[in-house]
Amino acid sequence: MSLLPELRYPTVTEMVSSAATLAAQHSGVCALRQIGVSRAGRPLHLLSVGRARRAVLVVAGAHANEPTGGSTLLALAERVVHERPLRTGMSWHFLLCADPDGASLHVTPAPRSLHDYHLGFFRPAGPEQPEWSPAVLPPDRLPPETRALTGVIDELRPYLQVTLHGTDLGGSWVQLTKDIPGLAEPFAKSAAELHIPVETGASDAAGWPASGPGVHVMPSPGTGAAYPSMPDDARHSTWYHAHRYGGLTAVVEVPMWASDLVDDPAPHPAPAAAMRRLASRLLRDTRKVERVLTDAQPRLEGVDDPLLRAARWGLELVPGLAGDWTCIPPADHSMAYVGSVDAFGRRLPLRAAAMLLRVLQRNGDRAAPRLERLVATWSDAFAGRFRARWVPLENQVEHQSRTVVAAALHAREQSG
Repeated sequence: MSLLPELRYPTVTEMVSSAATLAAQHSGVCALRQIGVSRAGRPLHLLSVGRARRAVLVVAGAHANEPTGGSTLLALAERVVHERPLRTGMSWHFLLCADPDGASLHVTPAPRSLHDYHLGFFRPAGPEQPEWSPAVLPPDRLPPETRALTGVIDELRPYLQVTLHGTDLGGSWVQLTKDIPGLAEPFAKSAAELHIPVETGASDAAGWPASGPGVHVMPSPGTGAAYPSMPDDARHSTWYHAHRYGGLTAVVEVPMWASDLVDDPAPHPAPAAAMRRLASRLLRDTRKVERVLTDAQPRLEGVDDPLLRAARWGLELVPGLAGDWTCIPPADHSMAYVGSVDAFGRRLPLRAAAMLLRVLQRNGDRAAPRLERLVATWSDAFAGRFRARWVPLENQVEHQSRTVVAAALHAREQSG
């Protein structure tokens, strides 16, 4: 029987129950243990399959709003248990959810539309994200989730860490802290077979070299960032923690809704002008959310809510980012890149509006209806502009799983 709940994303509780069942049924090769607790006291669980010293660490749930990774992790764990060659000379370790507190606040049972998705949206502020907190906080202020994750890396010394991420709308891409030769071919083949576009100009990887379409290798530490205003730098995240043991990290992104507009490598006719227009729209949309927040602020005095902190944090990023897009030459001149930036520029104010809306609704605030209209209008415009089409959950999971296995096998060859 499959561990995957049908047609929806599993909760953390369901994941732990499924992992416990797998460990009980295959106690000779599996073990489930607690490796820490969250800030709110929720347990962090690690499922291990195999006992070889050469290890792969797979992390799900680093971002609460990217739920596909939980389904993928369960599918991978089952596959590794039943396919002995995947355990030959290597062990697999699955961190079920890196941020269970965040997962408790993002609600994605089975979204029918981008609007549904945003009505339950939550993504923590940067300092509260387990993988990103080392990039923005001093070591003595790191959250316990981050310390648990780095502690597991210190214990396992994985030759490969894979962190399962996703995007609401767009395509699939991979970010690598070191290149994995040979990965680009199976990644592209899988995406094509499952009708998932490859995001060849992902704004998350702006300016990074590519070892193949959609497979981006992080630049060296001395390389300047494409968006210097952004406070977080991947080279200071937990992704690089595996490097101290000779390992590397692969970040595998898969979309919930696909858009065929993000894989067009053709040159954009006027990328700089397009970036300026997108920066102007970003500022304009953000001001609409800020006006609602300003109106509601006196009535929110004393409210300490992670959704409110996250909304404010997202809004604070906008002026610097808009300045980057306006004043710095585009990192990529392709249609795909400009399209990815267009999507990025829609997400920031929409996500802030969605999280602020949940706060206002919870407090019965009179400003909520204004945001309700914005969230609905912007969600529909986002889906319409990019011709969004749902990617069946089984295809999301299959593509992400295939890419993880390909990365593990090719990185094993590379590590000797």
